[in-house]
Amino acid sequence: MSFFRKPRHRWGLLLGAAFLMATSAIGPGFLTQTSVFTAQFGASFGFVILMSVLLDIGAQMNVWRVIAIAEQRAQDIANAVLPGLGYMLAAFIVLGGLAFNIGNIAGAGLGVNVLLGFSVEVGAVLSAAIAIGIFLWKEAGRAMDRVTQSLGLMMVGLTLYVAVTARPPVDEALLRTLAPAPPEGQRDAFLLSIVTLVGGTVGGYITFAGAHRLLDGGIKGKESLPQVTRSSVSGILVTAVMRGVLFLAALGVVAQGAELDPKNPPASVFQLAAGPIGYKLFGMVMWAAAITSVAGSAYTSVSFLRTFHRALDNYYRGIIIGFIATSTVIFVWVGRPVALLILAGALNGLVLPISLAILLIAAHCTTIVHDYKHPWWMTFAGALVAVAMACLGTWTLVTELPKLIR
Repeated sequence: MSFFRKPRHRWGLLLGAAFLMATSAIGPGFLTQTSVFTAQFGASFGFVILMSVLLDIGAQMNVWRVIAIAEQRAQDIANAVLPGLGYMLAAFIVLGGLAFNIGNIAGAGLGVNVLLGFSVEVGAVLSAAIAIGIFLWKEAGRAMDRVTQSLGLMMVGLTLYVAVTARPPVDEALLRTLAPAPPEGQRDAFLLSIVTLVGGTVGGYITFAGAHRLLDGGIKGKESLPQVTRSSVSGILVTAVMRGVLFLAALGVVAQGAELDPKNPPASVFQLAAGPIGYKLFGMVMWAAAITSVAGSAYTSVSFLRTFHRALDNYYRGIIIGFIATSTVIFVWVGRPVALLILAGALNGLVLPISLAILLIAAHCTTIVHDYKHPWWMTFAGALVAVAMACLGTWTLVTELPKLIR
C-alpha cells in the first residue's frame, strides 16, 4: 500500500498547488473585473482573456521552475541575488496581501449576506472562522488543498450553469477572440485591460502561492520540473476556464441589451441570466471565491516570513490565523479602506515585474541554480511580462497616487 500512497499524495499536492494558485486569483475583484470588462468590450474581451492567459503562463512557468530548482522560497532567492532584496519583496507581498485580504473578507461577508440574509459584517466573521478552522486542522496543507479544489470546481460548475442559461453568442465570442474589434475610442483601455488581467491573475502574492505550496510539500529539484511545469500551467488554465465561463455568462446578458448594475456587476449577471436562483448562485460563487482567496492570501503572505526567524517558522500556522483575524477586525471595525486598497493595487502592479525580474536573474546565477540551464524562450517570455507590468504599475502610481493625496 505504501508504494501507491506516495504517487497519489504527490499527484494530490500538484493538483492542490494548481488550485491554490487559481482560487487565490479568483476572488471578488476577479468576478467584478470580468463582468465590467465584458460589458465594456463585448465579445472582443475574449481576445483580452486569451492574451492574458499566454502572458500568465510565461510568468508562472518562470517563477515555479526557478523556485523548484533553487529549492528556496522567493524571498531567500531574492536575498541571494542581492542581500536585503528579499526583505523588501516580503514587505511588498505581506502588506499587499493584508490589504487585499480585507477585500476578500468583505466579499465572503457579502456572499453570506446573499445566501442567508445575515449582515455583511456577521458573514465576514463567520467566514473568517471557517478559514481559520482550515489552519487549525492537524494537516492544514492537505485541508487547504481539498477545500480549494472542491470550491474551485463548484465555482466553475455553478457559473457554467449560469452561462448556459444566459445563451451567449458563442460564434461571435470565438470570432472576436481571434479577431477583436474593440469599440472606437477605447483601444488604449483595451490594451491596458490585458495587463490588468495579468496583474489580477498572477500579481502580488498570487505569483508564489502554488510554487511555495509545492516547496512546502517537498516537490522540488530538477527531477520534479516536468510536474512543476504542468502544475503551473494547470493553475492558469483553471483560472482561464473560470474567467471564460463568466465572460460567456456576462456576454449573454449584455448581448440581450441588459445593463449591469454598476454597484454589483457580477451579481446582476447571475440574476439577469437565471433570475432569483441566479442571485443565490452568485452568493455561493462569491463566498467560495472570497474564502479560497482568504486562505491563499494568508498562507502565501506568511510563507514570505517563515525563513527570517526560526520562531516564525515554528508558529507559522498561528501567524496565518492572526493574519486572517487582523483582516477581519479591520473590515468590521474600520470598514473597507478604499484608499488603502487603491494604493495596494498600485504597489501590487509593481510586485510582479520586480519579483519576476529577480527570479529571471536568479535563473542564470550558477550559485543559485547550479548546473541548471534555464530555457532562453522562457527568459524572453518572462521579460516581456515584466516590462509590460512595470509600465502598467508605473502608470497606476502616477494616476492614482495624486487622488489619494487629495
